[in-house]
Amino acid sequence: MQAKKKFRSIRVSIKQVPSVSVTYARNGASTTSNEFGMRAMQERAYERRGEQYLLIKSPPASGKSRALMFIALDKLENQGLKQVIVVVPEKSIGSSFNDEPLSKSGFWTDWAVVPKWNLCNVPGGDDGKVGAVGRFLESDDRILICTHATFRFAVDRFGIEVFDDRLIAVDEFHHVSANPDNKLGAHLGQLIARDRVHVVAMTGSYFRGDAEAVLSPEDESKFDTVTYTYYEQLNGYEHLKTLDIGYFFYTGSYANDILAVLKPSEKTILHIPNVNARESTGDKHKEVDRIIDALGKWQETDPVTGFHLVKTPEGQIIKIADLVEDDPTKRDRVSAALKDPKQKNNRDHVDLIIALGMAKEGFDWIWCEHALTVGYRASLTEIVQIIGRATRDAVGKTHSRFTNLIAEPDASEGAVTEAINDTLKAIAASLLMEQVLAPRFNFTPKTAASIAEPGFQYGEGGYDAEKTNVGFNEDSGQFQIEIKGLAEPKSKEAERICQEDLNEVITAFVQDKPTLERGLFDGEQAGGELVAEELTVVRMGKIIKDRYPELEEGDVEAVRQRAVAAMNLTQQAKRVTLDEGEREPTANTALIDGVRKFAMDVRDLDIDLIDSINPFGEAYNILAKSMNEQSLRQVASVISAKRSPITPEDAVTWAKRASRFKKENDRSPSMTAADPYEQLMAEGATAFMRFRKEGRYDR
Repeated sequence: MQAKKKFRSIRVSIKQVPSVSVTYARNGASTTSNEFGMRAMQERAYERRGEQYLLIKSPPASGKSRALMFIALDKLENQGLKQVIVVVPEKSIGSSFNDEPLSKSGFWTDWAVVPKWNLCNVPGGDDGKVGAVGRFLESDDRILICTHATFRFAVDRFGIEVFDDRLIAVDEFHHVSANPDNKLGAHLGQLIARDRVHVVAMTGSYFRGDAEAVLSPEDESKFDTVTYTYYEQLNGYEHLKTLDIGYFFYTGSYANDILAVLKPSEKTILHIPNVNARESTGDKHKEVDRIIDALGKWQETDPVTGFHLVKTPEGQIIKIADLVEDDPTKRDRVSAALKDPKQKNNRDHVDLIIALGMAKEGFDWIWCEHALTVGYRASLTEIVQIIGRATRDAVGKTHSRFTNLIAEPDASEGAVTEAINDTLKAIAASLLMEQVLAPRFNFTPKTAASIAEPGFQYGEGGYDAEKTNVGFNEDSGQFQIEIKGLAEPKSKEAERICQEDLNEVITAFVQDKPTLERGLFDGEQAGGELVAEELTVVRMGKIIKDRYPELEEGDVEAVRQRAVAAMNLTQQAKRVTLDEGEREPTANTALIDGVRKFAMDVRDLDIDLIDSINPFGEAYNILAKSMNEQSLRQVASVISAKRSPITPEDAVTWAKRASRFKKENDRSPSMTAADPYEQLMAEGATAFMRFRKEGRYDR
C-alpha cells in the first residue's frame, strides 16, 4: 500500500434512530450438547430425521451444517438412501461441510467426505464439475458437496431420475424461488413431483428479498418444518447477552466521518456500498483508503496474511482485511488468512474486515461484534445474513450490534425517488428484525372454556378466567396470547402457516411498497387520513391471498388476524417501553413486559382493536425524531401525492366487510358515520356496485 493522500474532511451529520436492543438470559441451552454431541437445535432436527421432506429454519450460527450431518448419516445407514448430495450457494460455504469427527462427541459415526467429491475445493469450471457429479452417482462413495450452479447443470445434463433414492440437502434455501425462471426452484419442484428423493432444506432466513415465494404452496405443504428462533438461539448462549439493531441517517460522504459509528476497539465487518449505489463515490478503493485514513496511520502490509496494519491515535495497531481489493492474488491471500482454521479461536487475528459482496452467508468469524453496512443491501434476506455474522457466541463477547448507514433523502435532489426507496427498505428491514428477534407468538381465541396453558407464566396475579391473558414460557421463548373474536384455521395448511409462516407473511407485508408508504406517511401520526383497517384488513388480506391462493376465505382471515396481531403486538410493546415522560426513544429491552403491559392497559384484547392499529405508526414516530424536519415533510409530500383510489379488487373486500357489518348491525355502513372505518366500508361497497355495473368483474 502506498502512502496515503490526505482528503479534505467534510463533516457529516449522522442521526441515530434508536436500536432494537434485545437482552437475553444466557441460560446456555443452545450451546450445551447432549450425549450424542447435538446442541438444542440439532437435537430437535434429528428427532424429525425420518421425514422425507424436511425444512430447517434456524438462525445463522445455530449449527445447521452439523444438524444436516447427523440426519444425512442416519438416512444413509438406517433409511436405505444411496447417497447424499449437499448443495451450497457458493464455493466458500462448502467448507462448512468438511470432515467432522462426530464420534468424538458421542455420535455413532463420523462425517467424512472423499476430497475429490467436495467439488467446492476442486479447481476448474462447472462443466468439468458436472462430469464429476455423474461419476459420483455411479460410484459407491456416499457424500458429495457442490454449488447450486453445479447441481442445476447436472440436473439439466442427467435428468432427475438419476437422483432417485438419494438425499438432496440444500443450504441457504432462500436462494430457491417458486418463480418459473428460477432454475434451482424448478428442478426441486420436478424432484418433489417425482417423489423418489429425500430433501433437507436449510435456511437462516426463509424469505426472499424480492418477496417471491420460496416454494409453491403445493410443494411447501409436503415439508415438515423444524423452527428454531432467534430468541431461542440467543437466549441459550453462554456469553452474548445483548444484540442491537439500528439504522442511521447521514448527509455528505459517509467515508469522511465513519468513526461516528465505527469503533476501532470493536471487531467489525464493514460492508461498503456497491459502486452503483447512491451512497458510493464510484471509487471503492478510494473509499477504503479514506476509511483507513480515518482510523489512523498506515504502517505496512503483513507479508503472511496480507492484512493492513494501521496505528490508531491511541497507539493501538489494528489489523484490517481488505476484501475489496481487485487483485486476485492479494484478495485470495487475505481470504485464505481469514479462513485459516488455526486462527479460528484467536481473537487478535484480525480487527476489521472491509468487504463489498463477500463475508455474508456462511462466513464464520465468531469474534465479530459489529456488522456495519453502508447503503441498503440487495434484500432483507441479505441483511438478516449480515446480522448473522455478529451473532456468534464467543468468550468475553457480551454485546453485538448491526448498523445500517443510509443517506438521508433530500427531496430537492433529482434522485429523491431512489433515496426514499432506500429509506423505506431500511425501515422495512428494521421492522422485520424486530419481529424476528421477538419471542414466538401463539394466538388462541378467548372463550368460556379457555384455561391456563401448562408451563406459561401469566404475570402478577396469574391466569384470570374473566379476561384475556398473556402467558410467557421463558424456556421455549413463546407467548400464549388470548384474543376475543379470533378466527380459527380450518385446514392443515392454514394451521401450518399460523404456526410456521407468520414472519414470512409479515415480511411480504412490510416489503409491499404502497403499504409501507401509506402506513408511514398517510397515517394519523403523520397528519394523514389513513384508516388503519385499509392496511390491516385489505392489504394484509390481499397479500395472503396472493401468497396462498388455495386457502379458503375463512383460513385467509385466520392467517390475516394472526399476522396483524403478531406485528402490532410487537410494535405496541416497543411503544409502551419508551419513557412516557420524555418520549425519547430508548433501548427496547423489554418486549415481554411490553406485550404484557399493553394487554393489561387495554384490559381485553380483541381482534377489532388490533385491526384498528396502524402497524407503522411507531416506525414513523422514530423516523420523525431522526430525520431533518424539512426533509421529512418533503418526503411525506412526495409519497402522499401518489395515493391511489380504491381498486376493483379492494372493493370486493370492502363489500364483504360491509355485508358482514349489515348482518351484525341491521343497517348498511354509512359514508357520514363518525367511525372512519365504517365510512371506508361504505365507500368500498359503493365502489364495488359501480365496478360491477361497469362489468369489471365479468372479464
